[in-house]
Amino acid sequence: MPPSSIEPTPSQAAAERARPAGHPPAAPSLTDRAVRFASAFIGGPFGDHAVDPPRRKFWIPIRVILLTGLIAFAVNWLQKYPCSAGGWVDWQQYTGACYTDIRALWGAERLNEGFIPYKDHPVEYPVLTGWFMGVLGQIAYRLGAVAGTDGGPIFWHLNAIVLFVCGAAAIAVLHRIRTDNRRTDLPGPSPDPALVHSRPSRPWDAMMLAAAPVILVTATVNWDLFAVALSMPFFLYWQRSRPVMAGLFLGLAVAAKFYALLFIGPLLVLALRQKRILPALQATATAALVWAVFNGPVAYLWPDSWMRFFELNSERPVDWGTGWYVLRGVTGWERLWDSEFVNDMYLALFALSCLGIAALGFFAQRRTAGGAFGLKAPSTEDVVPRLAQLCFLVIATFLLFGKVWSQQYVLWLLPLVVLARPKWGFFLVWQAAELFYFFAFYGKMLQVSAEDGRGIPEGLFLAAAASRWIAVAVMCALVVQEILIPRLDAVRSLPVRPKRAAPTPPPREAAGRAPAAAP
Repeated sequence: MPPSSIEPTPSQAAAERARPAGHPPAAPSLTDRAVRFASAFIGGPFGDHAVDPPRRKFWIPIRVILLTGLIAFAVNWLQKYPCSAGGWVDWQQYTGACYTDIRALWGAERLNEGFIPYKDHPVEYPVLTGWFMGVLGQIAYRLGAVAGTDGGPIFWHLNAIVLFVCGAAAIAVLHRIRTDNRRTDLPGPSPDPALVHSRPSRPWDAMMLAAAPVILVTATVNWDLFAVALSMPFFLYWQRSRPVMAGLFLGLAVAAKFYALLFIGPLLVLALRQKRILPALQATATAALVWAVFNGPVAYLWPDSWMRFFELNSERPVDWGTGWYVLRGVTGWERLWDSEFVNDMYLALFALSCLGIAALGFFAQRRTAGGAFGLKAPSTEDVVPRLAQLCFLVIATFLLFGKVWSQQYVLWLLPLVVLARPKWGFFLVWQAAELFYFFAFYGKMLQVSAEDGRGIPEGLFLAAAASRWIAVAVMCALVVQEILIPRLDAVRSLPVRPKRAAPTPPPREAAGRAPAAAP
């Protein structure tokens, strides 16, 4: 989790004071159509006679946002509570949609016997997540032994508390990123502070993460919030031109969940475009070193256990709810039962997608930003694709074409969507599709597990999975559109180019030559 050093240094505070006048924090009720519409139920949008900035001392944006997030986490705790005791009967974990890997793996990973991950039992997770569950597992096991009770509920509640802290940290860091909202694409080692802070502050964007509906049901399905909390400072420190600290947290995030490794590609593409490769190499090298520090000892001492994560991912068949599953269910294509064929197809499609995203990041608005193929001096116009936009596209295509798409993976996308496209309208449509899939998934699990005909039909499950796939694909298309047309990007807040005025029609009496007098 991020340290207290996310507070601005004196030099950063001075740069913040250099933010040009006329750029107050963006009010969502004025800048977002969906929020403007919803604000009508509580009195309408921010008015002309309102005090700006508001004269509040305690209920500043970060406290309101964190309180919202804590309420969401509390609802998630209540939603999962029926499954926290274990001993699920009559498929309670599916009928109540309260299943959580954390409680299930208490026994499956033999933490209930006091086993230490990797040393005593192979673990299907990257090292830092394995240590996370191992440390809390040891605490729960010993507390249960002292109390003479099962440590499973203790283990779940301990994990829920720490994951909620991770979630609050991720919200706080995202708030800091958007409050600062500085540019990282300016040429030269010391760009003009007025240009660096030319984008308006957007502190309320963090509310999209705190109030996201999927948080209510997926926050504690697995340990993904831990990786999300570690990945967010990477964007903060990169934005602040501190590549070593950015690499530190990137390495920690990759050691917790491998998806963060995919951030390196967009980082290098933008570095090549801006001809600032050294900071990107510093961040990448630091991340590799940090990852090796955590993985090296485990790989050396218990190589078979360490390899379990990689072997499992290569051997897994097509998972529920993926695009491949939907395609197989709709077409009946038998070849899609072959995991090796799907592996090859997935790698080919994902590689092509990455090449397309790299080309988009390198060439989009190239003539505007720096002349054709960089032959002219770089421009200060804010048109270079943002790192978060490219990272979102890479992670989204990884899921769209992957053979595994667990329900909690939405937490990977959630902060990236907020950073890439902080607009509530389609964001809520996407969230609705994710919730539809979440509950349909448990209906499907009940259908294949129970023997009394309960559950949902296959067609409904395919519709839910397809709706999620389509929603993420449309979000990708919207992000690509904003990369190609930067003035649509809410983060940049660029003024709309004025339309060319139509020529003024001549006066009616001067429209043509006067007719000749009649003879």
